[in-house]
Amino acid sequence: MKPYKFIISGGGTGGHIYPAIAIADELKSRFPDAEFLFVGAKDRMEMQKVPQAGYTIEGLWISGLQRSLKIKNLMFPFKLISSLMRSRAIIKKVQPDAAIGTGGYASAPLLRVASSKGIPCLIQEQNSHAGITNKWLSGKVQKICVAYEGMDQFFPSEKLQLTGNPVRQDLLEINSKRAEAQKFFGLKSDKKTILVLGGSLGAGKINELIARELDFFEKQEVQVIWQCGSYYEETYKNKGTACVQVHTFLNNMDLAYAAADVIVSRAGALSVSELCLVGKPVIFIPSPNVAEDHQTKNALALSEKDAAIVIKESELQTHFESEFQALIASEEKQKELSKSIKQLAKPNATKEIVDEIEKLLKQKK
Repeated sequence: MKPYKFIISGGGTGGHIYPAIAIADELKSRFPDAEFLFVGAKDRMEMQKVPQAGYTIEGLWISGLQRSLKIKNLMFPFKLISSLMRSRAIIKKVQPDAAIGTGGYASAPLLRVASSKGIPCLIQEQNSHAGITNKWLSGKVQKICVAYEGMDQFFPSEKLQLTGNPVRQDLLEINSKRAEAQKFFGLKSDKKTILVLGGSLGAGKINELIARELDFFEKQEVQVIWQCGSYYEETYKNKGTACVQVHTFLNNMDLAYAAADVIVSRAGALSVSELCLVGKPVIFIPSPNVAEDHQTKNALALSEKDAAIVIKESELQTHFESEFQALIASEEKQKELSKSIKQLAKPNATKEIVDEIEKLLKQKK
């Protein structure tokens, strides 16, 4: 039997790229001889991240419609036509057995062309509020893997499979790494540890909050691991205190999670999925500056199940200290949040998504 060929498209942000790579890795472990081609947007981060993961990628000249910058929008029809033509050429050359999309602009033309050629197509939606690309493709693909319940408001219910989001497997064993983590970060075992995350670039409002609350954290007698992000490194790298350590990046995320008693985080889809697996009490501060405010929707999907605390950016000055104090003071509340969020974890998401791809391959035969 000749080796399978897969085309995978997703990008623009890490939230679309990392699930795509995780799915490819799982397919590769099942079909070692398989051939893979990623398709992304020419000037986006997937053009670096995918080759770093060991896969070949081709770029399309595509971007989304801008909310402001009206001049750029005039180019959109030309970019879409160009990308559809390029996608046709790629599909014709590769002749894939299946096409997989994880969201982002580049997956729209590619999967639209693949589905029109009768190639089995699967898309994966990470958020609780579906993205424009996946909504546009949903009528054409065979299977839609989702991370949240109630997604039939966006997609045909007969195509849905609740799998969760692909996440790092090294997070499954963090409870056994507590002592190692405390030693790695130089933490005191008799003090609560707060982990603050804003994504690889950082989150401006979260950084402003932590900088403002340094004295407050000292009074609470907690220790803080603060990941400020590369964009804010120069502003915050010297803001550390005896109880607050500042990091631009956290390369050992498993140890950071293992050390934490409480986590303060953005609510991107992958962060939420990871934090469900980690199972620690979380205070979400969603970014309001993302498409269709999906971070707020992701966070509320958890808080409605008593699995997390959500504070809006606009309410940080009035609500953060009281919410934080109440959580740190109550072991019972910490245990309740921890138990509830862990129940929402989907540790086998990647395997389940690839199971669905295998079913499509068998149906094609």
